[in-house]
Amino acid sequence: MLIQPAKLSPGDKVATVSLSWGGAGEPALKWRYQQGVERLETVFGLEVVPMPNSLKGETYIAEHPEARAEDLMTAFRDPEIKAIISNIGGDDSIRLLPYMDFEVIRQNPKIFMGFSDTTISHLFCFHAGLSSFYGPAIMTDFAENVAMDDYTVKAIHNLLFQAEAAGDIPAPEKWTSEFLEWDISNKNTARKMLPNQGYELLQGNGIVKGNLIGGCIEVLEFAKGTAIWPQKEAWDNSILFFETSEEQTDPDLIKRWLRNYAAQNILQQTNGIIFAKPHGDIHYKAYKEVILAVLAENGRTDLPVLYNVSIGHTEPKTPIPYGRLAQIDCNQVSFSIIEAAVTN
Repeated sequence: MLIQPAKLSPGDKVATVSLSWGGAGEPALKWRYQQGVERLETVFGLEVVPMPNSLKGETYIAEHPEARAEDLMTAFRDPEIKAIISNIGGDDSIRLLPYMDFEVIRQNPKIFMGFSDTTISHLFCFHAGLSSFYGPAIMTDFAENVAMDDYTVKAIHNLLFQAEAAGDIPAPEKWTSEFLEWDISNKNTARKMLPNQGYELLQGNGIVKGNLIGGCIEVLEFAKGTAIWPQKEAWDNSILFFETSEEQTDPDLIKRWLRNYAAQNILQQTNGIIFAKPHGDIHYKAYKEVILAVLAENGRTDLPVLYNVSIGHTEPKTPIPYGRLAQIDCNQVSFSIIEAAVTN
C-alpha cells in the first residue's frame, strides 16, 4: 500500500523543480514560469519556493542531472515544503536514477505532481512507496494563457486539498491541444477550445475497481528493465492509465509496447484500462484499433477500457493519484476515484 501524502492548505509552501528540460530558467520563458507561480499563489493561496538549481537554464539543467536530483531530494527533505510540482517535462529524467535516495522520499512523504517525462519521477516515488499525482505542471496547466481552466482548478482542489475521495471524474465539456508559441505576446490569447465527445467505452461490462498505475506510455519505455520498474505484484488488480505525448506516436509503436505489457503478464493481471485523449485527436481511431487488437490477441476481450480520458497532453486535465483505488463503470461509462488521495 502506497503512503498517502498530507493534503494541501492555503498558506502552504510548495517547491518547483526542473527535473528534465530547463526551460523555466530561460530568459525568454521566465514570464511563463512566473505566470504559473502567480496562479499557485492567487488561485490556490500557496507560497512558491523554486529549488536552487531549477531556474539555471536549459544548458545547465541538461548537463547536470545530479543537480536536478539534488533539487528533488532537497524539496523532500525540507519539512516546510508540503508539495513539489514539476515545472515541465522533457526527455531525460531517467538520467536522475543514479542519484536518487529513495529513503529520503520514503521518510518524507508529500505531494508530488507533474506529467509527461515526469513519469520517471513518479516511478521514483512509487519505488519509495509514496503515492504521487500524474497531473498539471507549472509551465503548462498553471500557466495557461489568460486563465487556468476551471475544470483543472476544481480537479486539483478535489484531489489535493481535501482528505476524502474525489468520486466521479467527469469528462470536460471542451478540450484543446492547440500550441500557441510561448511568446509573451500570446499571454492574453486564449487557445481554441473544441467540443469534447466525452468518455468512450471500447469494451467491457459491469463495474471494476483497481489501484491506479501508469503514465506517459512513451516515457514508461525508459524504465522497463530498471530498478524502478514496478514489481509484478504492483500490477495485480490494477487500473492501468496510459497517455500519449505531443509526439503523436505511430500506432504501430503503441501496439508493440502493449504487446510487451502482455508479455510481462500485466494485461492479464489488470482489472481495467483508462486511455487518454490522443494529442490533437491525431490517431484517435487508430489507437483504439491497436488497443482492441492486442487485447484480443491475449484473450482479454472482457477487459474494460475507457478511452478519451482527460489526462496528460491535453487541456484541461485531472490529476491521477498513483496507487489509489479507482472505478470504471461500464454501464454509466464513467470513471471515479473512490479512495481519498491525501490525508489530514
